[in-house]
Amino acid sequence: MKIISFRNDVLPLKNQLYRLALRITLDSAEAEDIVQETMIKVWDRRETWQEIESIEAFCFTVCRNLALDSIKRHGSQNDSLDEHDTDSPDQSLDPYEQMLRNDRVDVVRKLVDELPEKQRSCMQLRDFEGKSYKDIASVLGITEEQVKVNIYRARQAIKVKFQEIDNYGL
Repeated sequence: MKIISFRNDVLPLKNQLYRLALRITLDSAEAEDIVQETMIKVWDRRETWQEIESIEAFCFTVCRNLALDSIKRHGSQNDSLDEHDTDSPDQSLDPYEQMLRNDRVDVVRKLVDELPEKQRSCMQLRDFEGKSYKDIASVLGITEEQVKVNIYRARQAIKVKFQEIDNYGL
């Protein structure tokens, strides 16, 4: 059995947990609170860590459940994610191309935000966090096939809506 260390195994997950909570709640302050609460809940269960098959999946499950509880408490929000894009602009693009690229990224973010929660969570964990289908299934409490279906449907929905927006007026 692997010895689980809070500092080495749980704490490094905080940024990924934050992104998951942010993708679900669409509120950065609430996402920070959820990550903090997740860390506390995981720490409080430290006596049972050896019984947990994957501490990472456990942390993501706790975070997701807390984020969903938060949405239920505060009501559904239709806001979009705040722009936290601190990446330096690509110097190879001229300003017009950079503007077009930024606009397209904004549109895709809004489309992802509009997805049903399960599709949004699957897509977040797979495409943005790089988790395996098995890990996602464990976190969300669904089968791997359901994960694949949700990701496929999410990608198709975004593709169709993006093409409608991109071709608008043509």
